[in-house]
Amino acid sequence: MSTSQNSQAQPFAQAQEQLHRLKDSALADFKKAATSKDLYEEKVKYMGKSGLLTETMKVMATLSKEDRPVFGKVVNEVKEALESAYALAESDLKSQEIHDQMARETLDLTLPGAGMTPGRQHPVGLVTQEIVRILARLGYSLRMGPQIESDFYNFEALNMPKDHPARDMQDTFFVDSNHVMRTHTSPIQIHCLEKEKPPLRILGTGAVFRCDSDVSHLPHFHQIEGMCVDEKVSMADLKGTIQFFVREFFGSGLKVRFRPSFFPFTEPSAEVDCTCPICKGRGCALCKHSGWIEIGGCGLINPKVFQACNVDYPKWTGFAFGFGIERMGIIKFGIDDIRLMPENDLRFLSQFP
Repeated sequence: MSTSQNSQAQPFAQAQEQLHRLKDSALADFKKAATSKDLYEEKVKYMGKSGLLTETMKVMATLSKEDRPVFGKVVNEVKEALESAYALAESDLKSQEIHDQMARETLDLTLPGAGMTPGRQHPVGLVTQEIVRILARLGYSLRMGPQIESDFYNFEALNMPKDHPARDMQDTFFVDSNHVMRTHTSPIQIHCLEKEKPPLRILGTGAVFRCDSDVSHLPHFHQIEGMCVDEKVSMADLKGTIQFFVREFFGSGLKVRFRPSFFPFTEPSAEVDCTCPICKGRGCALCKHSGWIEIGGCGLINPKVFQACNVDYPKWTGFAFGFGIERMGIIKFGIDDIRLMPENDLRFLSQFP
């Protein structure tokens, strides 16, 4: 062998020898590791990004073009051997650690189990279910509708055309120029009038959205509305329905009164008050010491609503009524702050049956 060939072979031989020494050292250190944590630290020492194997691979830059592939193959073989040895050692150490832990720890089967706090129904759900149960006895059935409504269903079909002053009564979340987060559940009535044929007795319920938030208002709350469409429906039918519902929901001893009001989709319209269920009319903070408390609105369906839905009026007439579910819950259960409703605090929910 010439002197030049011998000088080229020496770096390659030295690099190989260094790799084998590194492999033997790593295998020995893997076996010595007492815990999986110690083993991992040895892995980082030899096989990490800045480990000894990475440093050894830098020798490749000094080798000839012929020796580099051969050296690279040896590096891969060493790396595979170390990874295999590490995996085996890790498995053995973890098994041993689990065995030691089981030998060290004991399980007392006589101890009582960990208690779990049972879930409770939300007052919004309780109120909704009770309203539906009561009115189902009068033949009403439940309907649902989308929470994002077009301008037509939320306003125009309910006799609130563009620029109508009644739109100012509701602070609206606009999705785009033609769609809103529904401000009331009344659009459900429009969908039913379009798709179903009278006679109808339906309830519509769900979440509604308005830009409003204080001790008695939420930007996201729930409503339930009733609609009856039949022949020769009168205000007397509406009053009888409301009186029946109030006495079933709040108690038989309560009185009901109707105050003239305005809603674009009913004519005539009325606000509904009942004797305060908390103080029974004597006066308290909830009813502001008046003895009466407002619970909702109602009225005979405006002929323009029937016209928008292509319902044959005056053959078919009807009435509608609506309640805020959170408000009904506040009155029924004596809740002093509506903002407790969306928090879902178990300390609050546990107070309800």
